[in-house]
Amino acid sequence: MTFLTTGEQQLSVQTRDAELPGLLQLPAAARALVVFAHGSGSSRFSRRNQCVAAVLQEAQLATLLFDLLTPAEAERDQLDGAPRFDIPLLSRRLIGAIDWVLQRQDLAELPLGLFGASTGAAAAIHAAVGRPQAVQALVSRGGRPDLAMEALAAVTCPTLLIVGGQDFEVLRLNRQAAARLGAPHALLVIPEATHLFEEPGCLSQAADLARDWFLQNLGPIQA
Repeated sequence: MTFLTTGEQQLSVQTRDAELPGLLQLPAAARALVVFAHGSGSSRFSRRNQCVAAVLQEAQLATLLFDLLTPAEAERDQLDGAPRFDIPLLSRRLIGAIDWVLQRQDLAELPLGLFGASTGAAAAIHAAVGRPQAVQALVSRGGRPDLAMEALAAVTCPTLLIVGGQDFEVLRLNRQAAARLGAPHALLVIPEATHLFEEPGCLSQAADLARDWFLQNLGPIQA
């Protein structure tokens, strides 16, 4: 078993059907781990997710960003966009990453949260249902929970939906999704934000909301 040191680590996340490049940031005295599921056409290099991850790291939350698609799948995605909407595939990859985390002695003891953006939020919902004993909190930013509508009622962990007030269709879909959640949840709207939270200060607001949700809900692992 390899033990990771604190700081930035380039690594490979091993799932049943793929070896996926990832980036782990492990602060000293990390209090929890947040695994990111990026959105449509993105990767571990997502500028927006890296900005959110930096805010979490300042609060002693470790972060894992990894590619949900293999290089061949990513190449196909650039041609027809199909893999990015293959929610069963993305969900299996995220569950595989959770299982990989749980097999590592240096990570398995950390309480686990999921952060999903766009289509990655649908994968995060399915993963929370698939690994309910592992996932303690979930945050969606500009997510598409409607793509996992059938799974929402089975989510058991506290779930935060962050949506831009100017992202009208996605806001409507998130309101429908929130109505199906039985777990503790909140829908928080950043009034000035559009889908990508590119307006001044909007991404920072989303990151702060995510940080606070994780700090509130990621406690010690229950025996």
